[in-house]
Amino acid sequence: MTDPMPDIAPRRARHLLDPDRPRPARGSSGAMSTERVQMWVAAALVVTTLGHLAAGIVVGAFYLDASRTGASATLLVFAGLFGVIAVAVARAIHRKPVLSAWVVVGWLPAVIGAYLLFVR
Repeated sequence: MTDPMPDIAPRRARHLLDPDRPRPARGSSGAMSTERVQMWVAAALVVTTLGHLAAGIVVGAFYLDASRTGASATLLVFAGLFGVIAVAVARAIHRKPVLSAWVVVGWLPAVIGAYLLFVR
């Protein structure tokens, strides 16, 4: 004998999870890969570490005796070099050409320190 009402599975609402039919994976909608996140974190660590070192050297130049202008200028040059190294390493981490106009930004702590120390 045939069943007058065949077993019909109730229709599942669209907003509920269906374990038999998982949703298709979405494309990369702005999500970064693990490698890119690691590159950004490493670059941020390098820039902040060497940036703080450069800023500390600039502050050290302020505490030298006023008669030792050459020593203060030398410290400012070292601060600028550490800033340039920070920018260059960050660019190398991102696999970009190291020599670019961005390297000039590395001299910013030294230029600000020179202005505050000698001009102002």
